[in-house]
Amino acid sequence: MHPLARRYYTALVLPTNSDFTIDEGGLRRLTRYFMQPGFREVGGLIVNPEAGEIFYLDRAEKRRAIEIVLDEANGEIPVFAGLYGSSTSDLLNVTRDAKAMGVDGIFVIPPGGAMDITYSWDANKYPEVWLDQIKEQDAAVDLPILTHPVAPPSPKFGVGLPLEPTLKICREVPNIIGWKMTYSYDGYRVIARALREQTSVGIMGAPAHFFHEAQATGQMDGTVSGCWCYAMEPMLEHLDAWKRGDLEQARQIWDSGLAALHEYIFSEWGRVHVRYKVASWLRGLTSHPRMRPPMPEPRQEEISTIRQLLTALNLPLVGDVKARQSA
Repeated sequence: MHPLARRYYTALVLPTNSDFTIDEGGLRRLTRYFMQPGFREVGGLIVNPEAGEIFYLDRAEKRRAIEIVLDEANGEIPVFAGLYGSSTSDLLNVTRDAKAMGVDGIFVIPPGGAMDITYSWDANKYPEVWLDQIKEQDAAVDLPILTHPVAPPSPKFGVGLPLEPTLKICREVPNIIGWKMTYSYDGYRVIARALREQTSVGIMGAPAHFFHEAQATGQMDGTVSGCWCYAMEPMLEHLDAWKRGDLEQARQIWDSGLAALHEYIFSEWGRVHVRYKVASWLRGLTSHPRMRPPMPEPRQEEISTIRQLLTALNLPLVGDVKARQSA
């Protein structure tokens, strides 16, 4: 397994100004937050992931975000670039941009557009819909690859890519080092077992409410998750306890409120990224809780619930007055 697959990658949210332009100072502060001892030695950063509003950034904004994160990281922590384009030619342009800027790897995202390749895509029958695109990106830059394997929902795998195309892609693209686990609980187990037995690709935990069980079963090598943007401290403590073999301590941390927080964030897949942004804002890591339209605004009930759950974990928050004013 590639050593870069054994790290905790955070899918960085995107700090923005009130007019939704990139808050460059805020992005620098957020990056520095992850450069602190404890995370820097074991973590990694993904700039321009889905949680970072990649679908709504133009090419210049994508380049600027990468530039800022690389500048702050200063080679001390791996940086992967999330990549998306409305066409394959657009995608290859931003893929080459990322390599030229010096990223350590790329984070590949399935194509969007017509229903043929979004909610109606039969990945088992037509894996080339995404595989061909990944191969072109790989040929263009020859860098380590982390995947974001979302697919039309299925009863077995949730919103993750089914087993057969998963294995086909991993076998045909040797530069893939880590597979983000965008799956239901049952789907996670099936995919993780297959990756472990049939490939050398790292199992990258994503839905953080599965992390405790994934550690118990040995089905997590690293992470690709936006959850680090709001709960880095207890998450590190929890995973460190597992590394030490201190199951009692790991269980205490998990049951102290960490599980409840993650379970709420992931209770509705259609609200996950909205809630990431709210939680990071409540932690004081972004200046406001809204994502660039057409992403929906958070509801007051979400803000209140997440504030209560963060408070229960004794995590420092921005002041209540500021939170009410910005809601």
